[in-house]
Amino acid sequence: MAQFVYSQESDSLQLARQAEIEAHNAAVAEQMDYDRSALAVAMIYHAEDEFAADIKTAFESMPFPDKYDKHDIGLNVIDNRNIPQISSRQKYGLIKAQFGKNLNANDVRINALGLENVLNRHRIANYMIAKWFGLYESEVCNVELIKKRGHYNATELDIAIANQSARGLAMLADAGEQLIGNTYLLINDMTYVTAEERAAAAKVGMSIAGSIIDGLLGTSFGRNLSKTGAKIADSFTGFTVKNHSYLFRLQWNEEIAAIFYNEYYLTEPDEEKLKKFLADERFLLKYVAHEYEYSEKSVLKGKYNRHDLVKIICKRSIDKNIAALQLQYEDFKVKTPIYEVVYNEHGRVEGYAVKIGLKEGINERSTFQVVRKEIDPITSKTSYRYVATLRAVRNKIWDNRYMATEEKEVGSELPYTTLVKTSGSEILPGMLVIEGRYSKIK
Repeated sequence: MAQFVYSQESDSLQLARQAEIEAHNAAVAEQMDYDRSALAVAMIYHAEDEFAADIKTAFESMPFPDKYDKHDIGLNVIDNRNIPQISSRQKYGLIKAQFGKNLNANDVRINALGLENVLNRHRIANYMIAKWFGLYESEVCNVELIKKRGHYNATELDIAIANQSARGLAMLADAGEQLIGNTYLLINDMTYVTAEERAAAAKVGMSIAGSIIDGLLGTSFGRNLSKTGAKIADSFTGFTVKNHSYLFRLQWNEEIAAIFYNEYYLTEPDEEKLKKFLADERFLLKYVAHEYEYSEKSVLKGKYNRHDLVKIICKRSIDKNIAALQLQYEDFKVKTPIYEVVYNEHGRVEGYAVKIGLKEGINERSTFQVVRKEIDPITSKTSYRYVATLRAVRNKIWDNRYMATEEKEVGSELPYTTLVKTSGSEILPGMLVIEGRYSKIK
């Protein structure tokens, strides 16, 4: 009887706690505010390749990675013919991976630094900064995008900045550190062959890439891409994919921010000052990481036409490299909120749901840190405090890869991935999850 009474009381407390957390779930689910990295994604276009038109069309119609803020500045496809010679092996462009011959470490380094040089010569960093301060939509600067992405109280930030108060400047500096300083460009150079080509060993692979700026430099640079007809049958069933992804980060620190705020923050239209800003060589992108993904298992179950198959395989390949780059380069890590607390039929906590899965590279060995976002009331600086450690659960990992549901992949029927706690304190919906270890956690 004592055990029965204890069990009843325990269950009652559990259910009460469940009701409290579920109420919190509903509130949090409506607005899960967290700072995402800003990302632009591009590809290299090789006009001479057989499937160039198919790949370009497929790339431009791919869904954008949903754990990042899309930082669209018109950058999409970089025509390989517009990249000056970076290697004595060829007259122009990147060193191409080919079927049967991959890039070595020196090839990767040459390509990465060559791309960095091209991006900075065309002042791509300046356009990324211009996007942050509303200069794409207006002739004067504003912080609307910063407020939106950083979830700042609009009125408070506007007043603080207008008054040039220490708190306002601190809030803006923090926004720069948390948001502008986490702006990235990912350029994909992909090589693939069809199953038939691999069997016949008759074709070289092709490198995919993307476009340099359309119209921003006042030229048709990257616009007049020639269309090459695809010459392969629509009946092929799969690809072998190789994808080299190069990650670049916008350089933004106190010194660079001071240059922008002091010299170029436009409170009224000034065409000459804007032109001077767009030509300023002090704003730069820097190459930070490379990832190479190779998969032998690219054959899909469904029947697709050429365009759809190219799109599926290329999208999955890019997602794999993004997931790998998150682990390799710490500042590129994704923060995703706890979606909800998962209970069993007895009202006890069974795990924690997150809206990430195979697309983000999660497997049963994956571990995560749960953090709580804190804002210092005096300095307005943001920090992250450790709460708990989680691990993935076998057979409860969501297959959220592109077209996984249509392919009826195992796990695609799940609504989320379930994680379980291995250590730490109480976890609530809306707290953030970061894969692996994150050195910036207190």
